[in-house]
Amino acid sequence: MTTSSAAPAPDVVVTGANGLVGARVCEAVLERGGTVRAVVRRAGTAPARDGVVEHVGEFGDPDFARTVVAGADAVVTTVHPMGSDRATQERVAVEGTVVLARAARDAGVGRFVHVSTCAVYDRRPGIGDVDETSPLVADDADDYAVTKRDTDLALSEVAGLTGVLVRPPAILGAGPTSVWNTLRPADIRDDAEQRRTHPDRSFAWVHVDDLAALTADLATGRVAAGDDAGSGPLAGGWTAVDVAGEPATARDYVGTVTAALGLEAVWDETLPAWTGQIRTDRARAWGWTPAVRIAEGLAELDRGLRPGA
Repeated sequence: MTTSSAAPAPDVVVTGANGLVGARVCEAVLERGGTVRAVVRRAGTAPARDGVVEHVGEFGDPDFARTVVAGADAVVTTVHPMGSDRATQERVAVEGTVVLARAARDAGVGRFVHVSTCAVYDRRPGIGDVDETSPLVADDADDYAVTKRDTDLALSEVAGLTGVLVRPPAILGAGPTSVWNTLRPADIRDDAEQRRTHPDRSFAWVHVDDLAALTADLATGRVAAGDDAGSGPLAGGWTAVDVAGEPATARDYVGTVTAALGLEAVWDETLPAWTGQIRTDRARAWGWTPAVRIAEGLAELDRGLRPGA
């Protein structure tokens, strides 16, 4: 990674510090010599590690937001109430994240890193590869995609802050709250229709450890800002960056899940399917290279789903 003149021990605010992504980001920040202000809603749920200070509250509360970011070097946001109703997603994600961003801007925080999603891109069947310049989803997309899109757009209106919108696709990684290692496999187990898919449908993915690595590098200043998005985040502006692992398909993911659960996948080539890829040229130009290969990610997934795991 390109090294900037960041402080030797950057102090980083991490929201959702008890979640799959948030907890891994906390670990990655500590590994880089930083300290963490772990924002959680329930006391005693932040990672119990030296260098981590728990802050309990709602980051969408202006008073709490101002207090928790005061004197911090960076803020990382990982919270989105996926699966909640549309109004809750708008309140927590779209409105709350902007409250925190404005507080960070007003406090002079050097870097704001928001974990977004590649779900904001229009990836209907027939559309090819996508990157940071690709069209976003329309208003008729699902609530998650639309509210994540709207969060990104609202953050981009917060001027005077160096912000990064990190956009992963499906996030692989073991954990009780992991969508793709735990929750989605449960759906496939319990609903036979969830086992039906086009075998060649693209399964765009990234491992949580690789996502956390780039996020922590951005938060701790290891990726320097400048005036060209080709080499790093734009200083004083907002820059999107996509992160994804090597190409994979539904046959890889659904096949692994069903085999581990002792079930049969149903391959249906008549179903509509997006078969493009997430381009990661920008992230790689910033020095990021994913360390986890698809075989490793699927092996971890398989081990976690086997009886007795």
